Amino acid sequence: MANYTGPKVKLSRRVGVPIADNPKHTSRQLTPPGMHGYRGRRLRDYGVRLNEKQKLRYHYNVLERQFRHYLEKASHAKGNTGEVLLTLLERRLDNVIRRLGYARTIWAARQMVAHGHILVNGVKTDRPSFSVSVGDQISIKKDKVRELVRENLESLPGHEVPSWLSFAPSDLTASVVAEPTTDQVPFDVNMNLIVEFYR
Repeated sequence: MANYTGPKVKLSRRVGVPIADNPKHTSRQLTPPGMHGYRGRRLRDYGVRLNEKQKLRYHYNVLERQFRHYLEKASHAKGNTGEVLLTLLERRLDNVIRRLGYARTIWAARQMVAHGHILVNGVKTDRPSFSVSVGDQISIKKDKVRELVRENLESLPGHEVPSWLSFAPSDLTASVVAEPTTDQVPFDVNMNLIVEFYR
């Protein structure tokens, strides 16, 4: 299945939480899709775990196959599988662009990376799934995109860059100063339920 290109608010309504920090998602009541907000049956254990997994997938805009790949990688790493999984997803380049405020949503961040506007350590990187490491330098390639980024930063009053990233607003450069931790992720999700879903 290809990447989802339909209405994004529908995804937020489907899982019951805003998956993007955007007024379209946060300002409206997230009733289930349908004319009258379909009131289905109460979710069973499987449905609860599936919903948590979909929340995380939609928030990071990854396909099921990619998500399983990240989970498998996390399960072979040292430490808590859920925490490692969240760290791997948080280090994706498109997510880093979103966290810096260069783009307002994960979809806009993905497009910015895919179109080759982002440099990592001075090299054009057009893979949204690229995993950044501590010490990596992130910058913008063209002046036109710089103007767009400044507009996006101005349209996000009160936006806070997480402490694991260092950001210089004057020249719009950033660097990764530490590994992200679960308490620095501004999205509430139960990782234990997601790991249980695949067992």
